[in-house]
Amino acid sequence: MTTTHPGNTRTSLREWATGVTVFAAIMLMIGGILDIMRGIAEIADDDIFVSTRNYVFELNLTAWGWIHLALGVLAFVVSLGLFTASTWARVLGVAIAGLVIISNFLSLPYYPVWSIVMIAISGFIIWALCVMRKDDAFVPFETPTSR
Repeated sequence: MTTTHPGNTRTSLREWATGVTVFAAIMLMIGGILDIMRGIAEIADDDIFVSTRNYVFELNLTAWGWIHLALGVLAFVVSLGLFTASTWARVLGVAIAGLVIISNFLSLPYYPVWSIVMIAISGFIIWALCVMRKDDAFVPFETPTSR
């Protein structure tokens, strides 16, 4: 028979929240790096991507490249802030992941499979950043006895 202590539930919630935050930080970092690479590819060589005619959100691929490059750099920087579990990084992480979803939706005809992958990754990032409660946040230099 296993006995549980009231503190065990709180500790397991904190560990789960820490794991979800680290997951979101790593996913945002990977998404940012992939967006940076996509942006560089779009800026460097427009021949890689398919051009469609009569698309409502038609932009020059170089313009899309700069948009993806900027969002990728922002995502990478914010992912570093998520490793400290700061609230500003969580808020900006959700906002940037939302912008990545919008930009990939708008550039869907140019590179459909990759856009869908990035939309899915960004959806997981938003979920991971929104499920953690503030009181379950990870405090990097807190010892168990200081509670």
